[in-house]
Amino acid sequence: MTSPMFEKIALVGIGLIGSSLARVIRREGLAGHVAISTRSAATLARARELGLGSSYTTDAKEAARDADLVIVSVPVGSSGAVAQEIAPALKQGAILTDVGSTKASVIAQMQPHVPGGVHFIPGHPLAGTEKSGPDAGFADLFDNRWCIFTPLPDTDPEALERLSEFWRRCGANIDTMDPQHHDMTLAIVSHLPHIIAYNIVGTADDLESVTKTEVIKYSASGFRDFTRLAASDPTMWRDVCLHNKDAILEMLARFSEDLAFLQRAIRWGDGDKLFDLFTRTRAVRRSIIEAGQDIDAPDFGRQAVERPAKS
Repeated sequence: MTSPMFEKIALVGIGLIGSSLARVIRREGLAGHVAISTRSAATLARARELGLGSSYTTDAKEAARDADLVIVSVPVGSSGAVAQEIAPALKQGAILTDVGSTKASVIAQMQPHVPGGVHFIPGHPLAGTEKSGPDAGFADLFDNRWCIFTPLPDTDPEALERLSEFWRRCGANIDTMDPQHHDMTLAIVSHLPHIIAYNIVGTADDLESVTKTEVIKYSASGFRDFTRLAASDPTMWRDVCLHNKDAILEMLARFSEDLAFLQRAIRWGDGDKLFDLFTRTRAVRRSIIEAGQDIDAPDFGRQAVERPAKS
């Protein structure tokens, strides 16, 4: 049996990402000890019931003590407070990373608190579902997904490679980019779609001319797929909007311009423009499938649930 990559890994936050990491770390034997920390006593108790770690505490500093790798999996708005809390316990040579969806803000919050001799390597696994909490995680979450690092100018190459290898063993592909470029990219591929979904579902909820009963009853149409995104964790997405504000506002402005173009094409019955747009967007879907980021199955890649036979 191969020895673990890290003697002790601390998981600060045990939601979807943290609990998925706990499961894959155990499956792959990546740590000798997994310390789990979360502020909620009830969530911690559930993580213990699920057997996700080796030790459990509501004290993030205690979890991080003597850890070789500390992974912060909290809403991005809490990143700075967590870094400040655990800083006195971080040992020399430890790797500190995060999984936040915004990077420039996380770096600004966390970096001032990182002690000298600790390798701070901001990260973001592009994997998730609309579910949250320790029960939502599963070991295959990161398979063939991308984990993006936004290393700082003085990042130690050996520490970066060690962290990269950890994520590879979790199933992920690795890429690196500048924090600002990451934030702009994620604004269009993740943040804007969620914001649009929240807005569409909110609009439907506010409509007086369409009853909520009808919205639910006929949701087998496209509306249903927006509700999946709109069911994502409110705290997480509030923080994303507040901490990637500039990039999101720029993408919203571009979206609004394109929406106005689409509105004019519909108003003036310009079928050629509509057909051209729909053809181009269909090609994007095909490219995603070819890249292995989804499967070419009906129902947006979700497997149909087998219904029990009628008696």
